[in-house]
Parts: sequence; structure tokens; C-alpha cells
Amino acid sequence: MIAGGDHRDQAQPAGGDHPEPARPEDDLHAQQVERAELLVEMLPYISRWRGKVVVVKFGGNAMVDTALTDGFAADMVLLRQIGLAPVVVHGGGPQIGDLMARLGKTSEFRDGLRVTDAETLDIARMVLVGKVNRDIVGAINVHGPLAVGISGEDGRVITATARNPDLGFVGEVTDVNTDLLERLLAEGLIPVISTIGADAKGQAYNINADTVAGAVAAALEAEKVVYLTDVAGLLDDVDNPDSLVQRTTADSLAARLASGTIAGGMIPKIEACISAVRNGVNSAHLLDGRVPHVVLVELFTDAGVGTMITRDRPTALQTGH
Repeated sequence: MIAGGDHRDQAQPAGGDHPEPARPEDDLHAQQVERAELLVEMLPYISRWRGKVVVVKFGGNAMVDTALTDGFAADMVLLRQIGLAPVVVHGGGPQIGDLMARLGKTSEFRDGLRVTDAETLDIARMVLVGKVNRDIVGAINVHGPLAVGISGEDGRVITATARNPDLGFVGEVTDVNTDLLERLLAEGLIPVISTIGADAKGQAYNINADTVAGAVAAALEAEKVVYLTDVAGLLDDVDNPDSLVQRTTADSLAARLASGTIAGGMIPKIEACISAVRNGVNSAHLLDGRVPHVVLVELFTDAGVGTMITRDRPTALQTGH
């Protein structure tokens, strides 16, 4: 025997016997076992979230990736079929910007909000209601005829007022009429909301989708509001992807806002998260929408991903983890 007993250094037995190579059916069996284990891991979460409303804001660059959009659509159908009540709120910033550029019009942003004159409002309505909403509804309905597309103007779901005169026709949500949404959910359908609202006189406003998602979640007393973004979540250092803040509270986020450490497009997201959890939503989540099936990973696995925000320090019951 060779000292140390390392079989890698021992002479091969006579005849040159070697371990049998892995067979394709062995790999297939391992994959099937892994999938079965994942289903078992999901089981307690399916039971916990059954019947709960989950508002998902779909936006960012994931919207212009066909594979990610199709995966997101399948995920929403899966949520509905296993007993959750998903509501989709979508933006369309990349698509609005693209059409404006093609029309020779420039975009101006202030604190993450698009300055919206009358022409920009018309463009936003065309893109959000006539294009993006139709695309998302169509993608979901490929997997099951469940999605119903509406604008915030439909049934006066979203009542708004001007947010700031300097921003033009940028709206702030003043009321969410949940009657239509609740009827759709009761029928087992998935509302898909484009974020154009109107005031009592019918004046339309372009409203930030993050703001609408938070307001809709609070009005529906949702269990969770989930924001799909172009980053992994809230980072302590925007230049360090390893500085992810996994869990935090509304008060902590408010302090970050006041200190000026949060900037740009993250401002309305954080404001919406704070408002949602302070108005009854159990938790808000910032997830990387570029990761396939990230909503399912967050809701139904032990690890969870992204940043979770609660009103107070999260408990095991709130996280599900």
C-alpha cells in the first residue's frame, strides 16, 4: 500500500479497470431529483402565500428582453394557478425614450422622474397603453388566458393630480379605486395596469410606475409589493455589487433618503417602498429583473434574493425564510 492511502496514486488493477463513465440517464435522474426537491422546498411557501395579493412592478431593461418577458409572464400565470393573486403594474421608460428619440425629442429627468409636457404625455399614453400593456398581456395569455390589460384611466382606477408644476404632466396618486381590480381578482384574472391616471376633470397624467405599484399594493392590502429593477437590490456602495442590503426597514430607508445617499431612479422606488409598508403592505422587495424567474426564487425558496423592506425589523413570519 502506498503511504497515505491516496487511491489516485495507486497502480491500476490488472486489466486496466476504470470507473464507468456517467450515463446520460444518470444526469437526467439527478436533474429530476433536484426539481422534485425544489417543489418540496416550495410547498410551505405556497401554503403561506395562497390567497394573498402580490403586486409586481415590471419595468427596466427586462421589458425589452423577449426571453425575460416570456419568463416573467409564465411566472405570473404560475402564481395565479397555485393560488396567489398577482397584480402587474408596468412602466415603459426604455420604450418611451426610444420613441421620443425617433421623433427627435429629448428626455429630461429630475430625481428619477421624466419631465412631461403635452407632447411627451401623448407619447407616454401611446407607448404605455397601446404598446407595452398589449405586449405584456399577450405574453401572459400565451401561458393561460388570464391577463386583462387596463389603464389607470379605466374605471378611474388611478386618480391623480399634478405632482410638481415644474415636471409638467407628471402625476401623483391621490386615490386608487379597487372595485375593478377586486372584481378581476375574484374572477381569477391577472390585472395588468399601465400607469396613466387622470384627475376628476379628465386631465391625464404620466405617473411613475414605482409610485403606482406602491399605491395599488397599499389600497389592495397586498401581502407584498415586488419591484423588478436593473440592479441586485439596494446597495450600500453602488460601485460594489457585493454590498447588497438584504433586509432593512422603512425608517432606515427614510434616513438614507434624507442623507442624500440614494439618487436618480432609485429615489421613487425607495419612496414607494417606504409608503407601501407604512400603509399596511407586509413587505416590499427590490429584485434584479434581469435574473430569470427571480420572483419565484424570492417567494418560494429558503434563500431569497434582493432587498426586503418592512415597517419594523422583519420577523420569520414576514420573510417566510
